[in-house]
Amino acid sequence: MPTLNEEVGIGKTIDSINKEFFKKNNWELEIVIVDGDSKDKTQEIAKKKGAKIIVEKRKGYGRAYKTGMSQVTGDIIVTGDGDATYPFDKIHEYIQMLLDENLDFITTDRFAELKHGSMSVKHAFGNIMLASTLRALFLINIGDSQSGMWIFKKEALDKIQPLEDFNDGMPFSEEIKIEMFTTKHIKSKEIPSTLYAREGAVKLESFKDGWKNLKFLFKKRITP
Repeated sequence: MPTLNEEVGIGKTIDSINKEFFKKNNWELEIVIVDGDSKDKTQEIAKKKGAKIIVEKRKGYGRAYKTGMSQVTGDIIVTGDGDATYPFDKIHEYIQMLLDENLDFITTDRFAELKHGSMSVKHAFGNIMLASTLRALFLINIGDSQSGMWIFKKEALDKIQPLEDFNDGMPFSEEIKIEMFTTKHIKSKEIPSTLYAREGAVKLESFKDGWKNLKFLFKKRITP
């Protein structure tokens, strides 16, 4: 989980994980927070909840994931924000699906169940436009190109471009989907999921981030 001043939501996010299921099925659970040098109690709360803290002072959503993914030890990686918006209470079900269907990568479609206050009309419109552009440019049939919850086998990272070649910013989310869905011998799937209202202040700059993501899609498409 990438975090930056998420003291309001990080505890709730970690607590929502069904740790008993992991224990019952002898699944080892490693909770990793890649924190952008928060000035509130994010790190303190996460540590008390049993999370491993990695401080990444270099800015960027993608940068946080690149740092974290290179250091996790598990065979399966689950991602999501630390603001209680994603259904971490269901990740054990998503992991089981990954295993049962012999998948390599799962991404979640937040539009399947948007809870009240989870996404503004402007944000939703931008996401729909970005997903439509991604489908048109890369012929990938997914409905939510910006979802930040993915469930995948760590070994899949060895079959795509090197982590350090990925974008350091918000486009990381769409780029990892493009890589996973277009690379041969990687079995990917999008599944319906949920998005809850955010805990804490909103940090996303809808227009600015959306424009960066849109430009990135065209750049990615024409770059060899």
